[in-house]
Amino acid sequence: MPACPVTRARTRTVPVAGAALRVLERGEPGAPAVVLLHGGSSSAATWDRLAAALAAAGRYVIAADLRGHGGSARCAGYPLGGYADDASGLMDALGTGPAALAGHSLGGYAAALLAQREPDRVTRLVLEEPGMPPREAGGGHGRRGPRFALPALAALAVRRGFDPKAVTAAVRQLRVPDPGWWDRLGLITAPTLLVSGGPASHIPARQMAQAARAIPGARLVTIPAGHRVHSRRPREFLAAVLPFLAGAQAEGG
Repeated sequence: MPACPVTRARTRTVPVAGAALRVLERGEPGAPAVVLLHGGSSSAATWDRLAAALAAAGRYVIAADLRGHGGSARCAGYPLGGYADDASGLMDALGTGPAALAGHSLGGYAAALLAQREPDRVTRLVLEEPGMPPREAGGGHGRRGPRFALPALAALAVRRGFDPKAVTAAVRQLRVPDPGWWDRLGLITAPTLLVSGGPASHIPARQMAQAARAIPGARLVTIPAGHRVHSRRPREFLAAVLPFLAGAQAEGG
């Protein structure tokens, strides 16, 4: 894939209910919008390749630091639903109208939750290795699930710039069974692409396949890169995601 033209990001802080979010914007407001939500312990900068490619294709791209991460507010608590609330509030504040959403890991959980709650606001949905709660007790990731030693996590937080409480809270909440979350996947109306990292990921392929079957018309692609597909296999990731998101423009969304 040829290199994409460089499109410089603009940085600003956007207040939403409960938090102030640092965002990186590319492209022109008023163009079809794409909102990018990163995973736990990461930041908006992880999307630089995808964001530059989308902006070069004429999209208005908003990559947000999730609450507790990067330049966004540290909070007293980090309920999972708050990340979806923040994404919705960000769209309101920036006046995007309906937008495409792409989320990785924790950001994928938030993107899916927003698409469940407010399906008319989401034109297209990309879920890369999304965080998914188990349907029932004992149905989580088991021994392959993420485990964090707090001293190591604190050291990582200093280097990468996130609140360790945000990550540990997300992991604990995503271990709690939530059959309602699975039932509500059927409410998603946006065309949806799920990206699996294959056998090296801690998210089982069978769980990704179950989510794809639960979302009407969803498509599942596997790129064997582990959990961080967009970072480890960027060319393959862009080759899968860019044509999918381009469909929203072709359809006028």
